[in-house]
Amino acid sequence: MPSSGNSRRRFLRHAGAAIATVAGALPRAQAATLDQPFANGTRELVAYPQKRPLMRITARPPHLETPFSVFNEGAFTPNNAFFVRYHLANIPLSIDADTYRLNVRGKVDRELSLSLKDLRSLATPVEVTAVNQCSGNSRGYSTPRVFGAQLGNGSMGNARWVGVPLRTVLQRAGTSAEAKQVTFNGLDKPVLPGTSDFIKALDLDVAMSPDVILAWGMNGEEIPMLNGYPLKLIVPGYFGTYWVKHLSDIEVIDAPFSGHDAWYMTTAYRVPDNECNCIAPGTSAPKTTPISKLKVRSFITSVMNDAIVKLGRATEVKGIAFDSGSGIRTVELSDDGGRNWRRTTLGKNHGRYSFREWSLPITPREAGALELRVRAAALSGETQPAEATWNPSGYARNVIEAVHLKVVA
Repeated sequence: MPSSGNSRRRFLRHAGAAIATVAGALPRAQAATLDQPFANGTRELVAYPQKRPLMRITARPPHLETPFSVFNEGAFTPNNAFFVRYHLANIPLSIDADTYRLNVRGKVDRELSLSLKDLRSLATPVEVTAVNQCSGNSRGYSTPRVFGAQLGNGSMGNARWVGVPLRTVLQRAGTSAEAKQVTFNGLDKPVLPGTSDFIKALDLDVAMSPDVILAWGMNGEEIPMLNGYPLKLIVPGYFGTYWVKHLSDIEVIDAPFSGHDAWYMTTAYRVPDNECNCIAPGTSAPKTTPISKLKVRSFITSVMNDAIVKLGRATEVKGIAFDSGSGIRTVELSDDGGRNWRRTTLGKNHGRYSFREWSLPITPREAGALELRVRAAALSGETQPAEATWNPSGYARNVIEAVHLKVVA
């Protein structure tokens, strides 16, 4: 459990380092080049404050991706390796924990202005283990190529989040009978006048789910600055676009969120409104809908492309799988390019929103090329497609993944 003593002095020391980083003052000696392919290129490894060297996608606003080898370290992604994604470049570089407030307003019986101490005292803290995955995770593998940051598979992570249920706060405020949605805004702001603020909205029934929490803790520590200190909205089973960082404002509204500052709901982060959220390249979707829940996915983490394995020697293949919260039913592995499949052994269940580890030993019988494929099935019945689907934003990719190995005598 993270300490309740939020030291302003300690935090500002971190923030000072962050200022230097965002300004581009980080020594080049802390940067290196990846030694493995990254989607459609390579990326520098750069160490930001409170972070080990991560792949820098963009510098302003900071966008850092987790090197994929980290996911072989266990079911939980270390805080210092957790990916970072901002939309607006004017990010907070210092936050005084003593003066910070979360404001709750709109269609409520009473408006609230809550300090961190107030939030911690509202109810007994709860813990939810959940995967945070960027909507564009794996976008860099889209064919044809799509607009946006060319991401590999590392814009995701799994953590234990500690905080107070959002519904506890909403119940304290008292939502009115006409309430329909709840909007969420953080302390990051646009740089240029006229740019839409980054505000997200959830239907009231989703916001009142017991698993949606306002978190101050992450894997037993305070949430790192770049991941949303001091308070982050956690929406298990939903894509990371809803997981608002540095949460400062909650508004209850009586109609679907619209207007200038609703751009990230009404224009951006939308997908074709069909079962696969996909269209054929070169066509347009007749109707779109806001991206929402995660899709079932699985990855091989213990071996990477072009790794060498020994002929006739058993190799333990391991990986992870997850879905939007129904839970993983099976994970299967193929060592012949998808012709035959074997069920793997699932690891410990850390919760229905968590990474689920899996493993299976293989023994290569022929020298040469070896293609491994992995596929997962969720308890909901959802499975992974054999062929990659496409949409203009490269969102929600969940095709069956393949790793190509070299078998040597």
